[in-house]
Amino acid sequence: MNGTISQFHKGGSTNKTSDQKQVLLDVVQEFTTRYGMEINVTKTFLLVINKDRKRSESMPAPDLRINGEFKTLDINNTCRYLGYLGYWGTRNGDMSATREVVRENARVARDVIKSHSLTPELSAKLFAQKRIGAFQFSEALIEWSQNELEGLQKICVQAYKNAWHVPWSTANSLYTFPTAEGGHECPMPSGVLTQALLQHVDQCKQHEDVVKKITPAQLARTLTEWHCNSFTDLIDEIEL
Repeated sequence: MNGTISQFHKGGSTNKTSDQKQVLLDVVQEFTTRYGMEINVTKTFLLVINKDRKRSESMPAPDLRINGEFKTLDINNTCRYLGYLGYWGTRNGDMSATREVVRENARVARDVIKSHSLTPELSAKLFAQKRIGAFQFSEALIEWSQNELEGLQKICVQAYKNAWHVPWSTANSLYTFPTAEGGHECPMPSGVLTQALLQHVDQCKQHEDVVKKITPAQLARTLTEWHCNSFTDLIDEIEL
């Protein structure tokens, strides 16, 4: 298990002392031990969350106990996670590089299947598994704006059109509409994001903890914002 320890700065002082960071790290250590995992010390470092670059770079590297041994952690400006996908985060919370990785991978896959020898259905399924699956990892970690989702969906629709060997000027509805309405019902980023959010809400309601107490209040606020009377109405609104 790889680890990244974040340290926030506010008002010129650190929010977390070394002792506090050690307490948090011990909690992670207890969790990993319980599930038979171990923190990978060689890939664990400190990420200082602060827009003041000079102050961040002047931070002394802390000594923390990991796996029973003390280690002086390196301080990095960026955090790479899910390395095989090429996802990066920064101390400023800038995830634009990760979004571009997702888009570029989708563009490459879109162009590759243009000259495929597979059936259209199999080619579309392969694209969805590879590129939509990669997006699924990112949507749980970073925020996508509506415009960004629409841009990614445009690339996906173009890929599906390549799978069926039709011009990009062909109507999008043929690939976005459900099969019951005559479409191919191809997986789209917005659908993947919606499904992930619904699963997350369901998980939040399964355990008797503070998250379960907060979730109904958040859902109620969402219903009000979208002028819906029930959770079912909200799902119908999302599907429109």
